[in-house]
Amino acid sequence: MKRFFLAVGFFVVLLLIWEVLFRARIWSPVLLPSPWEVASYLKSAATDGTLEKATLITMRRLLVGYFIGLVVGLPLGLLTARWKLFADTIGTMALGLQTLPSVCWVPLALLWFGQTEAAMLFVVIMGTLWSVVIATETGVRNVPPIYRRAALTMGSKRFHIWFRVILPSALPFIVSGMKQGWAFAWRSLMAAEIFVTILTGFGLGQLLHYGRELNAMEQVIGIMIVIVVIGLLADKIFFSPIEKFLHRRWGTSQA
Repeated sequence: MKRFFLAVGFFVVLLLIWEVLFRARIWSPVLLPSPWEVASYLKSAATDGTLEKATLITMRRLLVGYFIGLVVGLPLGLLTARWKLFADTIGTMALGLQTLPSVCWVPLALLWFGQTEAAMLFVVIMGTLWSVVIATETGVRNVPPIYRRAALTMGSKRFHIWFRVILPSALPFIVSGMKQGWAFAWRSLMAAEIFVTILTGFGLGQLLHYGRELNAMEQVIGIMIVIVVIGLLADKIFFSPIEKFLHRRWGTSQA
């Protein structure tokens, strides 16, 4: 409870500083709107359904691309951890492509798929895939060898070792990779929605882009806040509890 009130107090102070800077007129009100103007925009967008519709469209794109990235990335990560050939090829490629900024995939997606949902999906998958591959490989390689030897001593066979010993032990690292992949998927999708205009559905990135085009900074800042809040909720509600449980379960917690 103490941590909660500390966090609330911190953000209240940030809002007060924001309001003070707005009243000081250091920057033009066009460039730095007041917190109340941003809140007014969010209320208006929520009332007329714009915010809800854009959020649902963005989340649909994100979840589909993220799920595909997981389905492809987990087996590739296991292959790179199991066989040196895959580690020297797919593993090396994953390390290189993970460092590529998400926005770099957008021109390629536009050339291959045009202004379509497929372009969005491709960018999100590329943002997710390589983090999951690297995290899965790292997790498997960091399983203590004594686990494998103990399983062999007790008569465990190859597939039993993989699915009952190695994979459960690697789960803390895999979940951390899934969390990182989620963050990269978010960034990738926002880059795609800003640059790819699809008339059949405007997501949060498009609202952010049109706010910039119209010089509506209250819209830009408001959408940025929504994106941050969704990211925090995903981490606090889903990833962090699972990550903490697994680290405690397998004795890898720092506490």
